[in-house]
Amino acid sequence: MPVERALAKEVWFGVGRYCSNHRRSLRTSQHCGNVLLGLSLHLGSDYEVHPGRSLVVPLHVLGTFALTEADHGSDPDGMKTKAVRDGNGYLLNGSKMWITSGSIADVAMVWAKLDGIIRGFLVEKKTAGFSAHDIKSKLSMRASITSELVFEDVRVPVENLLPKAEGLKAPLQCLTQGRYGIAWGALGAAMSCFEAAHAYTCERKQFGKPIASFQLTQAKLADMVTEITKAQLLCLKLGRLKDAGQMRHTQVSLAKRNNVRMALEVARTARGMLGANGISDEYPVMRHMCNLETVETYEGTYEIHTLILGKDLTGLDALS
Repeated sequence: MPVERALAKEVWFGVGRYCSNHRRSLRTSQHCGNVLLGLSLHLGSDYEVHPGRSLVVPLHVLGTFALTEADHGSDPDGMKTKAVRDGNGYLLNGSKMWITSGSIADVAMVWAKLDGIIRGFLVEKKTAGFSAHDIKSKLSMRASITSELVFEDVRVPVENLLPKAEGLKAPLQCLTQGRYGIAWGALGAAMSCFEAAHAYTCERKQFGKPIASFQLTQAKLADMVTEITKAQLLCLKLGRLKDAGQMRHTQVSLAKRNNVRMALEVARTARGMLGANGISDEYPVMRHMCNLETVETYEGTYEIHTLILGKDLTGLDALS
């Protein structure tokens, strides 16, 4: 959907505003939809329609994107998951961590090293040697299923290798699309927190008058709406660039970095403005605040996106 239409219908705003947990799950499903339906455009695969393929991928199939490992989050190039050629297929061994919808997905897009080069493989849920284990006791993104994926001599047909997905650039191209969605979703969460704080402080009375009548409260509301408005304009510009086919991954990093940190600060401020009620699930603020702690980490931490921008500005890579 072009960004102008999305703005007019508040599609992106609404998704993030009411439940960032479900937004995460829906976005991952959409993410895999981009993977399964868009491979022919981005990775050179006719996987979905080729009559010789072993796996037919209908539109309703739920997928997941498996890149992160327990010891390799910000450094995916150091992944340990490996694939070796074996007859007319490949044997996959290793594990992935913090994978959204990992245990319920029908197919996983798994990134592993083949002859030292990162390659993408499509692995069906029921494949022998493939298991998924949900991560319990989370304090954030509690409504989102998060799993560890384990691969023990998992046999992958040769046709399930993504032919043009070579090197770290391939999975990072997928992440660029996810980060774009995060920038919008975080904005929705910030708007939800602002609206809750605005309504609460206008109604709640202390010292005989609404909290919103005090200068300190008005200053917080003014700062919040200013930062939200700047983030909206940033997303609008980014969306227009995307519609025009001119969006760069560094611009997406800028938006993800700015909007998530902004939303987290807005949520923390709103939590304080609601006082004791700020920790109650009667209001959305604490839920957004906890979930945004995860959003700041996944698909590139604040620090990693800082270094991406630094490299783009200076031409110098701080990580090499």
